Amino acid sequence: QVQLVESGGGLVQAGGSLRLSCRASIRPFSSVAAGWFRQAPGKDREFVAGISQSGSATSYGDAVKGRFTISRDNALNTVYLQMNSLKPEDTATYYCTTHYSFAILRTTPEFWGQGTQVTVSS
Repeated sequence: QVQLVESGGGLVQAGGSLRLSCRASIRPFSSVAAGWFRQAPGKDREFVAGISQSGSATSYGDAVKGRFTISRDNALNTVYLQMNSLKPEDTATYYCTTHYSFAILRTTPEFWGQGTQVTVSS
């Protein structure tokens, strides 16, 4: 059974930073692309960022480009999301996702974590 366990969410003021982590049970972790989605109350899930199996390629949603950075450490089976210059509209539950195809990840992830809440106060 695949497990994706997120951590690092919390409450932060606008302009602040948070780093999310997601530890995966998939072995080897380097076999999957990984990414993050988010969902705010009353809104659809939104693609945030994705990273290829080796980490050589990344992709970002328009709303977070230039502010968020995705990275991974395959030796630790972990993907990260560094979030800077946070805005109140970034408030959402953030989900870690994986897929064997980097191209498909941003539209149809295969596995999902349970989510971690990020709240940005104004």
